Amino acid sequence: MICQRCGYCCLTSWVFIVDDPTKGIKEGNLIEQDGRSSRCKHLIGDKPGEYSCAVHNEKWYKKTPCFSHGQIEQSKDTPCRMGEYILKKQT
Repeated sequence: MICQRCGYCCLTSWVFIVDDPTKGIKEGNLIEQDGRSSRCKHLIGDKPGEYSCAVHNEKWYKKTPCFSHGQIEQSKDTPCRMGEYILKKQT
């Protein structure tokens, strides 16, 4: 899936995230991101279509729920349908 950088997942999803990126994934360094009270603290940007993740390039990122996020798709090169929908609503 190709992320459309709409921010939807980071603004609404309930996941556990790494609190301090320098410590990585370890006991005591995971916090709940509930998607209701606040956006993910690692979300960079303020405009749908231009968001990015501050920890996306960390070596431990592939072990996170965020990395596993996807959709039913035919190819990894398929654009995220939710992202396309969110961005169309913004215009």
